[in-house]
Amino acid sequence: MLRRHLLAAAALVAVAGPAFAQGQKMRVGVEGNYPPFSQISPDGKLSGFDIDIANAVCERMKVECTLVQQEFDGIIPALNAKRFDMIVASMTITEERKKAVDFSDPYYDVPSRWVAKAGAFKEATPEALKGKKIIVLRNSPRARYVAERYKDSEVLLVNKETDVYLELAAGRGDIGFGSSVVSSESFLKRDAGKGFETVGQTVRLEGGTGGVGIAVRKSDTELKDKINAALKAIKADGTYKRLQDKYFDFDISGES
Repeated sequence: MLRRHLLAAAALVAVAGPAFAQGQKMRVGVEGNYPPFSQISPDGKLSGFDIDIANAVCERMKVECTLVQQEFDGIIPALNAKRFDMIVASMTITEERKKAVDFSDPYYDVPSRWVAKAGAFKEATPEALKGKKIIVLRNSPRARYVAERYKDSEVLLVNKETDVYLELAAGRGDIGFGSSVVSSESFLKRDAGKGFETVGQTVRLEGGTGGVGIAVRKSDTELKDKINAALKAIKADGTYKRLQDKYFDFDISGES
């Protein structure tokens, strides 16, 4: 009888996920190809807003974190395969993704934006883009948005957000659809973006309610609660604003 109870308890722990303890070692999945949120310098060092948030959250939780670079396309399967314990990779919270993982409270929220050669389009409606080639990140909420609404357009799917603008500049598409921050910081403000402009209004996906969160396995409810507490703490003590101000001249928290 005692053995049966012990086995039942062990099974419950397995379902609930590993117990959280201060001082333990954890692994954080990051992308490394999404400046200014996540990038790799020539010497192999990771940096960016996501990286700083990951380190600040780990410090507040009093755990020792190792950053693990992972291509975005396979980052959720890698989390569920226990390659790492959480994902800090500018992942938009969507109903589809919530079937596979749990999310923290949002830690930022910025709209999407269309970019094309100056003067090419006055608006980015489905009618205006009929027969045109749209460049968008593969397996993303933006790709789903385009597939659902722009059925008469061609679509070029790319593996990295920055590739949207590389392909656009190379003339392999007519218009790009991506993050308003990435399009500005990584393209429009640089020499490569000369002669290009934004088209139409910015777009809030998922009704503007999703935001970007830290993903954990669905069994790790205690870890999710600790992450949420850490996010609240770094916002309350000014750490979040300090980190945000390193990269942006506006509020990306989505709270204002």
